Amino acid sequence: MDPIVSRAMAKWPNVPDVYGWLALDRRGQWSIKSASTAGAGFERVANPKLIEFIGRNYAHDDAGRWYFQNGPQRVYVKLDYTPLIYRIASAHPLSFETHVGAPCADLKSVWMDETGNLLLLTEHGPGLLLDRDLPRGLEALSYADGHALDEERLLALIEEGSDAAGVYFNTGAASLPLELIRADEAPQRLGYVREPRPPAGQPDC
Repeated sequence: MDPIVSRAMAKWPNVPDVYGWLALDRRGQWSIKSASTAGAGFERVANPKLIEFIGRNYAHDDAGRWYFQNGPQRVYVKLDYTPLIYRIASAHPLSFETHVGAPCADLKSVWMDETGNLLLLTEHGPGLLLDRDLPRGLEALSYADGHALDEERLLALIEEGSDAAGVYFNTGAASLPLELIRADEAPQRLGYVREPRPPAGQPDC
């Protein structure tokens, strides 16, 4: 977290939280609620310095709600799917970084949802593997003996939700058993909130 943000939090500790203003999509792109659009319109954040500032001050609370600490004000983030989007940092062996540029040192588990997306859990938290990196991620699926997963078995995992026993995610440096998950179950099972809401009686701000 930026020192200037920490100082602002200490100076103004009781600034109301904000909800429904900032969103994160499945490609790791931020968008903010548009003042010029009626209803729930959002506009993509394009300013590189603002993107970096949000990324440096992006965190979560004990309830699994992710937020951007904007000076003294906590801005809770509406998630399209997961709080982090992972991208491949190195292909051989596979290594990853978050959409805010944090390198991952500890890949804890790997999940596949009903549409074939891969979700990773690292020391930074749960996240979706970026769509453009998914083909390389699927290539990392293998049997226990290290042989690549054949297409028939992969389709069975996706289309039938068949048992993933004996299927592993092999980075070249580590091998983890693949687990299956439904997208609508991911927040509860992986411990995050997709759309934080204010306490009863408190406005969205």
